[in-house]
Amino acid sequence: MKTIRLLLVEDNEMNRDMLSRRLASEGFELVSAETGQQAIDMAQSEQPDLILMDMGMPVMDGWEATRILKSSAETKHIPIIALTAHAFTQDEERSRQAGCDDFLTKPIDFPRLLKAIEQLLN
Repeated sequence: MKTIRLLLVEDNEMNRDMLSRRLASEGFELVSAETGQQAIDMAQSEQPDLILMDMGMPVMDGWEATRILKSSAETKHIPIIALTAHAFTQDEERSRQAGCDDFLTKPIDFPRLLKAIEQLLN
């Protein structure tokens, strides 16, 4: 069975580390980025199976990075799950309009995250 490669985009080092370790313990291969621009570069070079996108990042936020990824022929096929502390309905709508395939609020419900990953990759 092929190892599933995830790109975790998260500017908070503690969140990135904790989530990376939990996902790695589930057997996922992880690459990570700290900024929207790094996310775009990594998605193009690594071609992950799925992207976990923090929406609230400085400089280029996750909404902008998602729009760019979804408008590129190289990366538009990659499912993106929004991870955000912004929990209002309009935040989910904004994430989906940017191109996110799913939307999870922080703190992350890990079993729900695993289910979302499984659904998007099947």
